[in-house]
Amino acid sequence: MKYGLNIRPEGALDFVSLGALIHRLDPGIIPFRKATECQIHVSGGEFNCAANLADCFGLKTGICSAMVNYPIGDLIAERVKAMGVKPFYKQFKHNGVNGPNMATVYSDRGLGVRAPVVFYNRSHEAGALLKPGDFNWKEIFGQGVRWFHSGGIFAALSETTGELIVEAMQAAKEAGAITSFDLNYRAKLWNIWGGAEKAVSVIERIVKNVDVLVGNEEDLQLGLGIPGPEVHSKSKLDPSTFFGMIGDVVKKYPQVKVVATTLREVHSTNHHSWSAVAWIDGETYTAPTCELNILDRVGGGDGFASGFFYGLLSGEEPMEAVKLGWAHGALLTTFPGDTTMATVDQVRAFAKGGSARIQR
Repeated sequence: MKYGLNIRPEGALDFVSLGALIHRLDPGIIPFRKATECQIHVSGGEFNCAANLADCFGLKTGICSAMVNYPIGDLIAERVKAMGVKPFYKQFKHNGVNGPNMATVYSDRGLGVRAPVVFYNRSHEAGALLKPGDFNWKEIFGQGVRWFHSGGIFAALSETTGELIVEAMQAAKEAGAITSFDLNYRAKLWNIWGGAEKAVSVIERIVKNVDVLVGNEEDLQLGLGIPGPEVHSKSKLDPSTFFGMIGDVVKKYPQVKVVATTLREVHSTNHHSWSAVAWIDGETYTAPTCELNILDRVGGGDGFASGFFYGLLSGEEPMEAVKLGWAHGALLTTFPGDTTMATVDQVRAFAKGGSARIQR
């Protein structure tokens, strides 16, 4: 047993996640109100981790999600396949008029002093219709799954999605998989059906089944309802507030063995200082700080989580796992889109303290 986690050495799938698949329309640095064209990225906080682990790190991964039989669904399914992720879909039929739909996220990247903007159209979203009983967990976990993951964005979609995560987490634990949850607190999503109180009551029941938590101090406060300590960081890169809250997290959820997050100081849209920290089985670890020139910041946090999970699944030393997550998250912000275009060699080189010197 390492890190306080009993990670099974092998399985038919290394990693399976549960969440909604979305497509993001990205007009680059042009604000949406002036856009004439855009790129389409396929995303979803939970899917991003599965895609990164398959494409960059070479793990066998799967995604449990909703799929609609219309051209947007086809586009998304093709990208899932291209990233090497095995799909487990609950199929929905589109009525040709108003859905159910695959959700759309709109974003522009901003530039310099102009911040990025993200807004949603999740009306009549198939992912929000998912409910307990929609997936055959015995069959999915029966083949041997080492790690199961979900997140707060999916939990926030409807009355039934949080219940489905609880069902899946319990099945995963029974089958001997490690469970992780990215708190990813999104006030916009929770506010439309119950707000902060509802969020805490749903997330609490999920986290009782979780081994590994990802989330910053704001996520811990808003998602878990844990008050922040009287520690005022001088800088966003100071982990003292985050570490100051771990005692309360572990008191409330004694089965949690790992809590990790990224640290980011935003100087301008395209210049961030970037670090990461983790509390692993009683010890604390802090990655170096580097200066990032950002192309597209969306997905950086999922980039960290997937590199970190890879380190843990590979049995790396805890500090090395944190650095792999930190390095992969940093690289991810240099690519367009939400999922990785990095190679594992690039990640390992950067984690060693590599630089942007030309590779000849």
